[in-house]
Amino acid sequence: MCSRRALLYMPGDDWKKITKALTLDVDCICMDMEDGVALNQKSEARITIAKALLELDFGTSEKLLRINAIGSGLEQDDLQAILPYCPDGIVIPKIESLDQIQWGSEIIKSVELANDWPLNSIRMLVGIETAKGVLNLKEIVTHPRLDGILFGGEDFATSIGATRTDSSIELLYARQAIIMACAAYGLQAIDTLTIDFKDIERVRREAEFGAMLGFSGKQVIHPNQVAPVQAAFTPSDKSIAYAKSVVEVFESRQQEGRGAFELDGKMIDMPHLKKALRVLDRAKAAEEK
Repeated sequence: MCSRRALLYMPGDDWKKITKALTLDVDCICMDMEDGVALNQKSEARITIAKALLELDFGTSEKLLRINAIGSGLEQDDLQAILPYCPDGIVIPKIESLDQIQWGSEIIKSVELANDWPLNSIRMLVGIETAKGVLNLKEIVTHPRLDGILFGGEDFATSIGATRTDSSIELLYARQAIIMACAAYGLQAIDTLTIDFKDIERVRREAEFGAMLGFSGKQVIHPNQVAPVQAAFTPSDKSIAYAKSVVEVFESRQQEGRGAFELDGKMIDMPHLKKALRVLDRAKAAEEK
């Protein structure tokens, strides 16, 4: 599973913006066929995305595409048009049940088999954007093709009749539900985007808050959002150094037959070791990107 600190959406019908994304060293480039594309441009988006997958070098950036929602009448054509070009993953928005994921997975599986690709080689991420989606998380996260959950905060707020606030307190329950469900099944939890893309300080603040809650990354919609988001989800030099100290001292104490120990005035035991190892894993993934 790749590191997805920043997942950048680019309109699938805009060749210029897709090629621009290749210069940003972003973790994931998600070419969009849903909200970012006008209804009369859906066919153009499929053609443009297929051309991008065929001709462009995405380097170390993950190649994702977001299809239209199940029930839109566009979703099957989206998949059939793009899957033969072997994207790294598919994003399905507005998921509310496990059956919807299974529908998409079966179509992907048929293409994998037809091309002799390894089963589950094309991964899946899904958007949770409604009250029903949050309530059904327990079942949704069990699908074996799933790599992560993308939280759609704007749509979720609309679905429950909430008023959006600067504090985003109205999203807290859903955010924590997604983080918990993903943690239980080893999936990545990707936080909602910041729609005010010109306010970089707000982007930074919201990204740091999401990282503090336990999200592994954040969705972005503008190149200027990439750097502050990737920084927020990358462990600092100080936290890396401390994590290494925890691991080193823990290992030495284990060899001495000792369990919990004191480090810098704090009592350290197994939960702290697990946290330290997670920090080092995230740092390694960011470095590899």
